[in-house]
Amino acid sequence: MVTSVAGMQQLAKSWQRKGVRVGFVPTMGYLHAGHMSLVKRARQMVGKSGKVVVSIYVNPTQFGPKEDLSRYPRDLKRDQQLCRAEGVDVLFVPSDQEMYPQNGIGAYSTYVVEETLSRGMEGVSRPTHFRGVTTIVAKLFNIVQPQVAVFGAKDFQQAAVVQRMVRDLNFPLKIVVAPTHREPDGLAMSSRNKYLSTDERQQALALSLAIKAAQQAVKSSKQSLAANKLRANLFKLISQHPAARVDYIEFFDPQTLQPVTQVSCGTQMALAVFVGRTRLIDNARL
Repeated sequence: MVTSVAGMQQLAKSWQRKGVRVGFVPTMGYLHAGHMSLVKRARQMVGKSGKVVVSIYVNPTQFGPKEDLSRYPRDLKRDQQLCRAEGVDVLFVPSDQEMYPQNGIGAYSTYVVEETLSRGMEGVSRPTHFRGVTTIVAKLFNIVQPQVAVFGAKDFQQAAVVQRMVRDLNFPLKIVVAPTHREPDGLAMSSRNKYLSTDERQQALALSLAIKAAQQAVKSSKQSLAANKLRANLFKLISQHPAARVDYIEFFDPQTLQPVTQVSCGTQMALAVFVGRTRLIDNARL
């Protein structure tokens, strides 16, 4: 395990000198099978001779003032065991002081902002979220210096924003977006699922049920569907779960992330739903 920026950069530079390919999976910890599927994909991309790095850092700048930073689930010992079992070469676990130093010259004050893809959906519900995401991911890329970085498709908008940042700022690496990993009953795997009570865990299936209903509606229709009407139907479906409260349901072009008024085959759907106090997200191509 490496805990300092300088130590991780020294390792990265030594690998570069030897021509070793590096695959990187950035996480906030409390790892699960979904994260491990990203690790497997990173290993596939760099091969046995390459190195796979997993970072664990609960990034404060991507949390809003009333969000769950202080109670975000953490279990470093378990995370280490999972990474060891999956053959991760280096676990990078920096502190806040390492990532956002405030010594000598004052408070940390430099941020990376993507201004188009980050505007809708999560960008509306969590206005400072993507500034924190792009900043920390850019910093991690500069520290780990990977040739490949793997993100999960569950965070569809996040992956799109990171891909745009990498393109626009000329980062020399490939972004791979791996499929969403789900529980047997369809719930997308998430560290925040730990927050759910037994009853809320069952009601959280409202997200995947809404996605299936939208997919079936598109599949069975001979023409495009009005987004507003389909959205209203899904609101009704989700409202049948007493603990569930919709934050947003959006239909959009998967390339531009621009909302559409007509939904057809190939349209992307994303939704955010509070189940009790827990906010869950999911998405799918229709």
